[in-house]
Amino acid sequence: MTKKWQYELIVPHEYNNKSIREYLSRYLLIPKHLIFNLRTEQRVLVNQKYLPMNFPIKTNDKISLTFFESDFSKQIILTNSKIKIDVLYEDDDLIIVNKPRGIKTHHNQPNENTTLINYVADYLKPKQPYMIHRLDQETSGAIIFAKNPVVVPILVEMIKQKSIKRNYTAWIKGHLKDSYGTIHEAIGFHPSDQRKRQINGSKAKNAITHYQLIKSSKTNDLVQISLETGRTHQIRVHFAYLDHPLLSDPLYNPETKSNDKMLLHSSSISLTTPFYHHELFINSPIPNEFK
Repeated sequence: MTKKWQYELIVPHEYNNKSIREYLSRYLLIPKHLIFNLRTEQRVLVNQKYLPMNFPIKTNDKISLTFFESDFSKQIILTNSKIKIDVLYEDDDLIIVNKPRGIKTHHNQPNENTTLINYVADYLKPKQPYMIHRLDQETSGAIIFAKNPVVVPILVEMIKQKSIKRNYTAWIKGHLKDSYGTIHEAIGFHPSDQRKRQINGSKAKNAITHYQLIKSSKTNDLVQISLETGRTHQIRVHFAYLDHPLLSDPLYNPETKSNDKMLLHSSSISLTTPFYHHELFINSPIPNEFK
């Protein structure tokens, strides 16, 4: 049986007299290729009737959308029941889980099955999880997975538009000069180590990190961090650039010993849910080693 996903929605007042196309693309963030499918196969209905895409809709009109498995490319994620995931939030479209430190977010080889997405796949089976964003292997905390392919491009676009807010907590070496600030330095590839990134490396992209001091110990600072961009190793590279690398960072802190644990935690995620626009603010408890 072909899988399908259906959504029954109500037009909000701010889209009164807007076109169906504008509602789908700007309010729901549905990409053009899916809007094309909905239009050509008449799978978008207004009050149970198909209408042209430029037709104006009214407040409280009922919008019905149907997506089929054939709209999307298939994927197969192997399952692994070794680790039971810690679910922070779940609905029909997405799941937010608490990633343990020390495991990878996703597999790099086809037969690899010891990553977070494999454990999430076991929890969701027979449904499949879909990647939305990543956390480094040594980073713990809240991370989003989609539970169906329909919301994947929507969530990815929300990250691009910075409407999904991600906050982190980290211990850094030494004491900051200012209790809050912004690091705005482009990040690119390291010239000799493919694992690493560096400020103004090759193919550098704009990167912006905000931080605020939470508390200090005798030798180090605990900071809260929010990201405007999502570059690989962004937090780690930016604080190393300030000469305040993360404690026990195996790549960017030369004082790190082999058994040390890097102290970076994805402490909260806020977003509005796809299609229904419910506001979420999800906290991930701070691990004991941060206290």
